[in-house]
Amino acid sequence: MINRRDDPVAWAMFLYELTDAHEHLGELIKEISSDPEYGESELRIDLGHVYAQLNRAWRRRLKSSDFAGSEWEAGRAFPDDLEPLV
Repeated sequence: MINRRDDPVAWAMFLYELTDAHEHLGELIKEISSDPEYGESELRIDLGHVYAQLNRAWRRRLKSSDFAGSEWEAGRAFPDDLEPLV
C-alpha cells in the first residue's frame, strides 16, 4: 500500500477519494433523513457515487500515479479482489 512519506501526491489522491466518499455519505444520510420525497432513484445515484469513490480509493491504495484514461472507468467498478464481510 502507498504511504504518505514515499508517495505524498498519490497519498493525497487516495485520501481525497475517502474524504469525498465520507462527505457524500453524510449528505446522503442527511437528505434521506429530512426529505420525505427522497426515493430509490435518488438513492441509486447518491449511493452509486459513494461506491465509485470507495472503489477508486481501493484501487489507488497501490498506485503511485494517477489513473490513466482507460483505468478511470475500471476504477469505479466494484473490486474483484475485496470480499464483503458479513
